[in-house]
Amino acid sequence: MKKIPTPEDVKSKQVSRRSFLTKGATGVVAGGAAASGLFAAPAVHAQPAPLVVKMQTSWPSSDIWMTFAKQYADRVEAMSGGRLKVDLLPAGAVIGAFQVLDGVNDGVIDIAHSVPVYWYGKNKAASLFGTGPVFGGSATTMLSWFYAGGGEEFYRELTQDVMGLNVIGLLGFPMPAQPFGWFKGQVNSVADIQGFKYRTVGLAADLLQSMGMSVAQLPGGEIVPAMERGVIDAFEFNNPSSDMRFGAQDVAKNYYLSSYHQASESFEFIFNRDFYEDLDPDLQAILRYGVEAASTSNTALAMDNYSSDLQKLADDGVTIHRTSKEILAAQLEAWDKLIPQLEEDPFMKKVLDSQRAWVERVTYYELMNSPDYQLAYDHYFPGKLKL
Repeated sequence: MKKIPTPEDVKSKQVSRRSFLTKGATGVVAGGAAASGLFAAPAVHAQPAPLVVKMQTSWPSSDIWMTFAKQYADRVEAMSGGRLKVDLLPAGAVIGAFQVLDGVNDGVIDIAHSVPVYWYGKNKAASLFGTGPVFGGSATTMLSWFYAGGGEEFYRELTQDVMGLNVIGLLGFPMPAQPFGWFKGQVNSVADIQGFKYRTVGLAADLLQSMGMSVAQLPGGEIVPAMERGVIDAFEFNNPSSDMRFGAQDVAKNYYLSSYHQASESFEFIFNRDFYEDLDPDLQAILRYGVEAASTSNTALAMDNYSSDLQKLADDGVTIHRTSKEILAAQLEAWDKLIPQLEEDPFMKKVLDSQRAWVERVTYYELMNSPDYQLAYDHYFPGKLKL
C-alpha cells in the first residue's frame, strides 16, 4: 500500500525536488549550450530566507501538549514550502503560561498556543469559549458552534471590540471532557468534597467553589509542587497523559474521570493581528487551515496516548473511578445557579443564548442518532467496564 507522506516527508521532498530542478535544469541547459553555443548559463536565484514565527505555548516542555503544538508547527512549515519557520517555545521561555494573550497583543510573540480560560481573569466571558456550562454539548458540539454557529464572531467581538486587543483567535482540537481529578482518598458524595483545597481554572473555579471547595487557579507546571507543599490537596488538569507526565500519580492515587466542570474545551491559537494581516494571503490561509489540520492529528494522538497512559496509571497503582452520579447532578445544579449570574452581563447572555440554541438543536440530533456505545462495548468486552 502506498505510504501517505507526513509533513516531514513533504519538507524532505521539497528540498530534494529543488535540488533536482536546480542541478538537472542547469545540466540540461549547460549541455545544450556546449553543443550549440546558442544559450547562456541561466541566472541562479537564491531562495529567500524563511520568515521566523515566534510561537509560545502555555505548556511545560515535557507536556504532551507541546507535541500537539509541534504538529501544528510542522504542518505550517510543510504547507508553506519553508517560507515560514516556527520557533516553538514552552511556557516561560518568553512570558508566563497565563500571560500569552498579553504577549501576543503586545507583539512580544507572534502566536500563542493556549486555552481561553487562562485569561479568564481579564474577562470571565473567556470561559464561554472553553469550560462554560455547554448545556449538555460535547467539545465537538462546541467547536462546531465556534465555526458554524457564530462563536468565532463572538470571540472576535470579545477580544477586539470589548477588550480592545490586537489579536485574532481560532480554536482547534475538541478535548475529551476533563476528569474531576486527583484525590488522596475516595470522594463519592458532595459531602466528601467539602473544604477541599482544589486546583482548577476559569468558571470551573466559581462552580466548584459554590459546591464547598476552596479553589486555587494554577498553571499545570505548578500543580504537583503545590500538592507537595499542602497548598492544595486535590486537583484536576486535563487528561491522563499530561497528568502522568507531571507526576500526578506520585501525590494522589484516586483518579476520577467524568465531570461537568469542564465538559468542553479546545486549544486556542492566538495570532498578533498586525503580524497575521501583513502576511501574504496564502500564508494567512496556511496559518488558519493549519489549525484544522492539526485538530485532526491532535485528536488521533490524544486517543492513542490518553487511553494507553490511563492503563499505565492503573498499572502503577492508581485507582480509576467514574465520578458519582450524585456529584455530577450537583454540578448541574450548581451551573443552574451560576448561569443567571453570568447572564447579568449582556455580552455573556447573548453568547450563552447562542450556545443554548445550538446545543438544543445539534445535541438532539447527536443523541437521537448515536447508538448505545456502552451496550456494544459490553457486548464485545463483557465485564471490563465497571461503572
